[in-house]
Amino acid sequence: MKPSARTWLLVFAALGLCAAATSSYVHYKLLTDVSFSSFCDVNTHVNCAQAYLSQYGSIWGIPVALGGVLFFAVVLAAVGLGARSSSPARESVAGYVFALSTLALAFVLYLAWASYFVLGTFCILCAITYVSVIAIFIISGGATPFPMTTLPSRARRDIRTLVSSPIALVITAVFVIGAVMVIPAFPKERGTGVQAAGPAPLPSVSDEDRVKIAQWWDLQPKVDLPIPNDGKKVLIVKFNDYQCPTCKLTYDSYKGLIDKYVATGQVKYVIKHYPLEPECNANAPTMNHFASCEASAAVIMAGPKGTSAKLEDWIFAHIGPPMLTAEQVKEAARTVGGITDFDEQYSRVKEQIKVDVGLGGLLGVTGTPTFYINGRKPTSILAPQYFDVLVQLELQRK
Repeated sequence: MKPSARTWLLVFAALGLCAAATSSYVHYKLLTDVSFSSFCDVNTHVNCAQAYLSQYGSIWGIPVALGGVLFFAVVLAAVGLGARSSSPARESVAGYVFALSTLALAFVLYLAWASYFVLGTFCILCAITYVSVIAIFIISGGATPFPMTTLPSRARRDIRTLVSSPIALVITAVFVIGAVMVIPAFPKERGTGVQAAGPAPLPSVSDEDRVKIAQWWDLQPKVDLPIPNDGKKVLIVKFNDYQCPTCKLTYDSYKGLIDKYVATGQVKYVIKHYPLEPECNANAPTMNHFASCEASAAVIMAGPKGTSAKLEDWIFAHIGPPMLTAEQVKEAARTVGGITDFDEQYSRVKEQIKVDVGLGGLLGVTGTPTFYINGRKPTSILAPQYFDVLVQLELQRK
């Protein structure tokens, strides 16, 4: 490997490692700190939290950012140590990195597609890791001097060398032990949220954290919502989009919790429709959540029939990818919601949606989901136990 190729591989591996490590930190804080607001959440279009907290942010409960940390750390170690002139594996390192980066490239292309075309958001930190992977793929491919068909035999030879080297074994052990310790320690409560039937106990919140949350909550600005609370102690309002993966996340995680409080007669829960589709939302002229206007309309139409909750369940269960089409929503409205005159009602109901959108615009809603609890807005998507604490605070104060 030429010195220039080795240098550039080290640069991009270090850059990717920094971005992936920062992504992991942001993801962790989003799950554990109620007051945390990510620096890379600029607006609805440039937003890291939506990517991390979506179904694409984790695989089997493991954040994809941690996979990025592992990938870039392996590349950095392989190029930094294995490509030295004194290393017996120096001739093969470029090929190993190229093979590894080929798999990583396929994965980041999938994530980029999900982020830009499904979620409709740009994640700055994610983009840095994408660029780093692509650069590593190109540079290592150009630096590989032998046919890739010979890589398996080279790998067998180098593994034998690795086993005989105490230093190499220690480095390998550090990587393995680090992965084994970090991955299970990452909080997973967001992925095992409260379910409507048989809700699982929420993780406990210490008294010290409750005091901190109360102090933070008092600092949040309060607005007067033009929505009657019908004499309830707490009014929870959610601005929602039925094609928004994070809206599905909060639907799954909060549903049992909210249902519990509503059943006490002390809490009123209101859905305000804020589809991120230009057809019914002038505040989102460039968004691509197509069929979200139809989805909101279908839920509204299902209200008088008593099937809105059933239809909500169906829509969020089929959120994709691929995203639902207008025809699929109409068919579900008919078969699940019992709505036989969708097209006849649509124009009228769309105007009703625009009223909700107008309220969201006046309040400065820039994305979904946006929650208000007695007029105060959490600054990020909260883990269920923290959302629960906020509701408890408002109940106690009333």
